[in-house]
Amino acid sequence: MTDAGPLGDDEAAFIAAARSNDGAQFALITERHRRELQVHCYRMLANYEDAQDMTQETFLRAWNKRESFKGHAAPRTWLYRIATNACLDFLEKRNDRTPVPAELPGAGSEVHYLQPYPDRMLPEDPQESVVARETIELAFIVAVQHLPPRQRAVFVLRDVLGWPAPKAADALELTVASVTSALQRARVTMRERLPGRRLDWRSPATHELSDDERGVVKSYMDAHERNDLDGLTALLRHDLRFTMLPDPGALIVTAEDAVDGWVSGGLFQRGHDDWRCVATTVNLMPAAVLYLRTPGDPRYRLLNIAVLRVVDGKITELTGFDVTDTPWLGLPATL
Repeated sequence: MTDAGPLGDDEAAFIAAARSNDGAQFALITERHRRELQVHCYRMLANYEDAQDMTQETFLRAWNKRESFKGHAAPRTWLYRIATNACLDFLEKRNDRTPVPAELPGAGSEVHYLQPYPDRMLPEDPQESVVARETIELAFIVAVQHLPPRQRAVFVLRDVLGWPAPKAADALELTVASVTSALQRARVTMRERLPGRRLDWRSPATHELSDDERGVVKSYMDAHERNDLDGLTALLRHDLRFTMLPDPGALIVTAEDAVDGWVSGGLFQRGHDDWRCVATTVNLMPAAVLYLRTPGDPRYRLLNIAVLRVVDGKITELTGFDVTDTPWLGLPATL
C-alpha cells in the first residue's frame, strides 16, 4: 500500500537520514510528529504515561527499522503504523487492563487506568483531525477501551484518522474484508456507549469552551469555595454520571446522593472546608482544580481535578482524578 503522490522533500530527507545513519537528522524529522503520535497512543491506551512510553517506543522501533522505509508511504503514515502496532503489543502483554465486564454492579467507566490528557500537549495545528474535540473527551476514550485491541486499532485508523480500508489493512496486516467487518462491529459498540453523541468523528469541531461551560465551571468553583452545598447540588443533573479514579467503576447517582457522599467522606466538614479552585481544561473539556487547606497549614494543597461534561447548563458527567502524583499536568502542588 502506498500513499498517493510523488516522493516529497520530507520523504527524501527521511530516506537520506535513514541511509546515512544520521541519527540527529532522523530524530529531527520524526520528532515533529511526537504530539499527534502521542494522542494516537493515548486513544489506544487511555493512559497518558503509557502513551508517552509507547511514543518513545515508536521512535526507537522506527530507528531500528529505518532501512525498511522506502518512501512508498509518507513518514507520518509509516510512524502511525509503527505506533499502532507498538500499542497492540503493549495491550497483548497488559491483559490485566481489560475493562471490567459491563454486567458487574456499578460498572460503567470501568477504566481504572484512565488518566487525563493535558491540553498543552495536544498537536498545535487546530485543523488536525487528531484533535477533534469529541475524539479526545473522556467518554470517547473510555468507550474506545471497550473495543477489543485490534478492533480498537481499526476504528481509530478508519473513523478517527480517516484512513481508507486498504491503508488500514496494510498497517495491521489484515485483509480489507477483516477491516471492514471489524469497523462495523466497533461502530455498533461506540454508538451503544455514546448514545446521543455526534458520531461523525472525522469532521472539524470547535475546541473552544462555550460560555455555558465557562459559566458552569465558575459556579462549581464558587460553590466549593463558599461551601454552598445547595448551590453545588443545583449544578448537577439529577442522573449524574460520577467517577472518582483510580477507583474503578462509574455510578449513575442523583445530585443529592453525590453531594451527600462527598460530605459523608469528610469533605465540606470542619477542617476540610477551606477551598481554593482554579479553572483549566484537560481532554479539551472544562475542569476545576481543587485545592484544600487544613487547619495549621499556611498553604492550599492540591487535592484533585474534576473534569466536567456540561449539557444545557447542568453537569451531566463528573470525572474526578487524584492528581497529587501527575507532574505532567503542570499543576502547582500548592497555592
